[in-house]
Amino acid sequence: MNLSETLQSAIASILSNKLRSFLTMLGIIIGVAAVVAMTSLGEGTTEEIVGQIGSLGSNQITVIPGRSRGIPGMPVASRGGNMLEWEHYLQLQDFGFPGIKNIIAENTTSLTVTHGRESMRGRVVGTTPQYPEVRNFKVDMGRFFNQKELDNAERVAVLGRTVAQDLFSSPEEALGKKIRVGRITATVVGVMEEKSTGIQDLGEQVFIPITTMQKRLTGSKYIQSMTIQTETEEDLDFVAQFLETFFTNRLKDPEKFSIINQQDILDTINQVTGTMTLFLTAITGISLLVGGIGIMNIMLVSVTERTREIGLRKAIGARPFDILAQFVIESALLSAIGGLIGIVMGIVGSQVISKFTSYPAIISVEAIIIAFSISVGIGLFFGIYPARRASQLDPITALRYE
Repeated sequence: MNLSETLQSAIASILSNKLRSFLTMLGIIIGVAAVVAMTSLGEGTTEEIVGQIGSLGSNQITVIPGRSRGIPGMPVASRGGNMLEWEHYLQLQDFGFPGIKNIIAENTTSLTVTHGRESMRGRVVGTTPQYPEVRNFKVDMGRFFNQKELDNAERVAVLGRTVAQDLFSSPEEALGKKIRVGRITATVVGVMEEKSTGIQDLGEQVFIPITTMQKRLTGSKYIQSMTIQTETEEDLDFVAQFLETFFTNRLKDPEKFSIINQQDILDTINQVTGTMTLFLTAITGISLLVGGIGIMNIMLVSVTERTREIGLRKAIGARPFDILAQFVIESALLSAIGGLIGIVMGIVGSQVISKFTSYPAIISVEAIIIAFSISVGIGLFFGIYPARRASQLDPITALRYE
């Protein structure tokens, strides 16, 4: 028999037992579908997280007080906030290091914000005039406070969109009005654009000059964080090395501060989500293994059922290789069909899950190719033993088999 006849014979054998063939392929179908779906959702989630971080500004390095041995690239302050001072921010600005585009300082607290009878608990951010550019967060109406208002610690505020909507009948009405932020009264000079990270509504913030917060609200000279925006992504490592030296010289102890490189955060997120996707895919890959064992079992049954057929073919001149090829091709064909069905189900399943949940799905061609290749490989691997057993049958014994 040539290859074409062997293939036709394998297809005829599969079609002669449609239900059994489908049940045999079920493990492969479930395994491939799960691999494709998990990979698609994993890649989609990773891209969304990276996009959310990128939407908060690019080429950033953040300096925070304290040091902890946390996730690489994502240290968390562990010694309180009394490490970085306002003077450090001014010194860093005056230094004029090449590669640094903007520097902002930030202090954050939760205060009651009031206008007339309306009030809400909001996140009050004391910062500097470069904040909108560094954080990629634009002013929609009015303006952000300027350097003069920062230097004079003036009582001005810029409202997030949600705050403006909660305190006033419309965001436009907020401009020029007086609001109460904690124990001070401030004039609203701007309203920010509507923006969310997917986890946090950035509109639930009120921005005031950090000097106003320090002198009129907290009475503290310390700052909670500094964010440095570099000219290009290539400057991140270079500037990070400079910042390490700069703050070590002033704080006298590298354990008193942490430097968070945005690229390190992105790399860590990619690594974590990639590991989770690989872990979930490995678990679902067990279905492929079970499917392969199922194929081997059914092929062994098929060899037993077709013993007389094998004996007859050998008696009229079929070589052991011909018998081996027929059963191996039949096994590979079962797994290949199961793989194709699984790919379709995985794509459809990932899109359905994405539609009804907050998890985006990105179809990975690479994952589809790998999953299909593995499914065919499993069919070949688990089909070899039954096929070899069939090819070694003695034709006389096979013809006498009842």
